[in-house]
Amino acid sequence: MRLPALALFATAVLALPATAEPVHGIAMHGTPKYQAGFTHFDYVNPDAPKGGEVRLGVSGTFDSLNPFILAGKKAVGAGLTFDTLGRPSADEPFSYYGLIAQTIDIAPDRTSVTFALRPEARFHDGSPITAEDVEFTFQILREKGLPFFRSYYGDVVKVDIEGPHKVTFRFKDGNNGELPLILMQMPILSKAYYSKNAFDKTSLEPPLGSGPYKIASVDAGKSIVLSRVPDYWGKDLPVSRGHANFGTLRYEYFRDDTIALEAFFAGQIDWRRETSALSWAQRYDKPPVADGRIKKEAFETEQTAGMQGFGMNLRRPQFQDRDVRRAIILALDFEWSNKTLFFGLYKRTRSFFDNSDLGATGLPSPAELKLLEPWRGKIPDEVFTTEYKPPVTDGSGNIRPQLREALALLKKAGWEPKNGKLTNAQGQEFVFEILLENPAYERIALPFTKNLELLGIKANVRVVDPAQYEERMKRFDFDMTVELFAQSDSPGNEQRDFFGSAAADEPGGRNTLGIKSPAIDALIEQVITAKSREDLQTATKALDRVLQWGYYTVPHWNLGKVWVAHWDMFGRTDKRIKAGVDINTWWIDPKKAAAIGRKAN
Repeated sequence: MRLPALALFATAVLALPATAEPVHGIAMHGTPKYQAGFTHFDYVNPDAPKGGEVRLGVSGTFDSLNPFILAGKKAVGAGLTFDTLGRPSADEPFSYYGLIAQTIDIAPDRTSVTFALRPEARFHDGSPITAEDVEFTFQILREKGLPFFRSYYGDVVKVDIEGPHKVTFRFKDGNNGELPLILMQMPILSKAYYSKNAFDKTSLEPPLGSGPYKIASVDAGKSIVLSRVPDYWGKDLPVSRGHANFGTLRYEYFRDDTIALEAFFAGQIDWRRETSALSWAQRYDKPPVADGRIKKEAFETEQTAGMQGFGMNLRRPQFQDRDVRRAIILALDFEWSNKTLFFGLYKRTRSFFDNSDLGATGLPSPAELKLLEPWRGKIPDEVFTTEYKPPVTDGSGNIRPQLREALALLKKAGWEPKNGKLTNAQGQEFVFEILLENPAYERIALPFTKNLELLGIKANVRVVDPAQYEERMKRFDFDMTVELFAQSDSPGNEQRDFFGSAAADEPGGRNTLGIKSPAIDALIEQVITAKSREDLQTATKALDRVLQWGYYTVPHWNLGKVWVAHWDMFGRTDKRIKAGVDINTWWIDPKKAAAIGRKAN
């Protein structure tokens, strides 16, 4: 899976075959699209003009420029200053091409990968990027970095420095075909710099990077400015051409998204990704939109939608019963919300791998049953007999049939209504908190709580500031919150961190739901060790079925599009990418910029 916080395989019968000789790029399954000698990715303009400033809006605040550790609230954009071993293409499922790494050499038994580094690769202070920096980065990320790294790199057992610009990673076995690509996502840090500067401390001092941008200025909690490095060492590489076209990236922070939207209309922000159906449908009736100075565009995506929903913390006693979780799911009236709140724009999410060929539909195939059978009696029986579908209402707002079913499930779990309040045998009332960071979710959560109230459940909605929210989530200090499990088209090691038992007890980890299931652990390993795209589909669908029937989240909805609004000052190609849009490949069009009074340089 691509590593979202940091970055945004080669012949073919088995997943990630061993290479007969060092290669320029690798694909998870099959051969990479771009062959040796390619000059640029198809979806970029290799001759895009450089320069100009782009202002982007961010809700919340920040107190750290270190994106790799658990402590602190990270500044958006800080990761853009670090180069990685490789770069993915945006028009393939999962392929990586050398950036810092000039070549990739996978051992015949797939138990190691060797990267030959480009001798010209440099940090911003002019010092070379060496194999020692790569080895240092791996060790410090795994020892002191985000908990995610420990599970992500868990199958690497040793790193050998073969020379000043050559490094080999050795694996516990040859079954994890994703590991070479995962390692190519690694942002490389300077060993010399961190020998003098603490890695595991929050800091507002710009760190030493190597990427196309470096941090030019910081106003703590308010803004961060990145400037393009004119002599960036990798600017002429095939993987870099057509990227990082803006001279300056300015991230302006706002207290909440409503204020950020007003700043956009006032011309203080240039480009915005919209995530609110209400805003998209009703709040763009402004003069700059009407006269064409602001453009609204919807980009179709070809990516897995993943799962967004109200996630229940299984560490809380009231959510440990599966019947209780099912009852709570029945209280959300998606059809009414879609019609009344979302203008009919969304579709209900039903899978943890929605909108892809990886999600489970229908009944299990024989190949899936082979993976599921060892767990019969230890996973829900419905996994074997019934296709999972979220509950459906008539959209009228009257969900009495669903509530009757929910109440029966709650009674089965030992909860009884008394004087309008749901209580258990110990006399404890069913009360929980829905913790929110984004106030926009209040309009969704409040109707949900009204339905829960009809069951005798008291759900309190609480909105906190981003810093407090992040701190509470690190400690798993919540009952229910909005969770998003973003998935790639090639899931793998990250599933351990999302749903693996070991990650459930790791503060700051991404198994925020607290799932601990030997069956899920085993199925995750089947996903990771899949030897072909067909095997991956089978294993992922089997995993999806167990997650679906576990009732761990109250499923929300997805769009299948990306909404973008921007001042009409940009150029871009018309080539589609799987994510729908990537501003990193856009540029400022001088004529368009002049027409709205903006400078291109």
